[in-house]
Amino acid sequence: MRKPHALLLSLLCLLGPLGLPAGPAHAADNGSWSVYPVATEIAARPYFILTAERGQTLTDEVAVRNRTGRPLTFRLYAADAYNTARDGGFAVRTAGERMHGVGAWARVARSRITVPGHRTVTVPFTLRVPEGAGPGDHPGAIVALDERTAPGGGRLALGVRRAVGARVYLRVGGPALPALAVEHLRIGHHQPLFPGLGDSTATVSYTLRNTGNVTLSPKVELKARGLFGRTLLDRELTGLPAELLPGQRVRLTETWHGAPQLDRADVTLTARAQDTRETASAGFLALPWLVVTLVFAAGVLTGALLVRARRVRARRSAPGRPSPRARTTPSRPRSSPSARP
Repeated sequence: MRKPHALLLSLLCLLGPLGLPAGPAHAADNGSWSVYPVATEIAARPYFILTAERGQTLTDEVAVRNRTGRPLTFRLYAADAYNTARDGGFAVRTAGERMHGVGAWARVARSRITVPGHRTVTVPFTLRVPEGAGPGDHPGAIVALDERTAPGGGRLALGVRRAVGARVYLRVGGPALPALAVEHLRIGHHQPLFPGLGDSTATVSYTLRNTGNVTLSPKVELKARGLFGRTLLDRELTGLPAELLPGQRVRLTETWHGAPQLDRADVTLTARAQDTRETASAGFLALPWLVVTLVFAAGVLTGALLVRARRVRARRSAPGRPSPRARTTPSRPRSSPSARP
């Protein structure tokens, strides 16, 4: 089990610059220090965007800038990236976790540095792609971890360790295979006990999984059809991960307000990304179950009463059956003594 400070470190990586989608060039920054690729004279780089063949070794430099007025000491390490289960954000592994990609292949020249106030320290690193590396994208980061443990807020009083990382987007040569899967589509339907006396909602939950070897930016469309093909819902979903990394999956939920209260809904979810398209379907029956139960119970009771009344009428209308005659025993004549020979 991870220590409390490691858990909070992971959380801070999600909430800080490592959790932001790709955008304009900027350094990963938490206000106290920033981590970014060393710029060339031509242009600044927002991230490390690298390409290599299997067996090739790359060299580069990372800059760590102290934005405070006092010296700060950091631990530098390379880490693999992954998508968080909570919202699909870009996050990185902690130093104690097992690495399989960039975190295992990259080595910084100095694992611990002290940066004076308002100064920048540049550290070289090498990245050797092994011969057995799979083709496609291998995302990661070069992380600067402040090893000081600051007191955390709240009743738990856990320590907090902060980290900032510069993203590494490494692509290894070979076939690029985009592939996306939609899994475990589930629909939960909630409606008032009586129709029209409240709002009806449906919760659509599903899993997006990147089954290919390149990073995807998925788009998802949700449609619902009612009886006779009527369109009940047609929308593009929001809240999707900006980058779904290879081999990663994320569980997402969409709430459908105003779902039908008396209908049959067939739901289709379509996910698209970079020459790949996948569809999943499910359905639900919208009925006021309390009303249906009461009507069913009333029907059963009415049927029972009708059957009973019919039996009573049948007994009353049946003709009377005659009483069976008593069986008589034949008498044998009695002989007198005088009649004997």
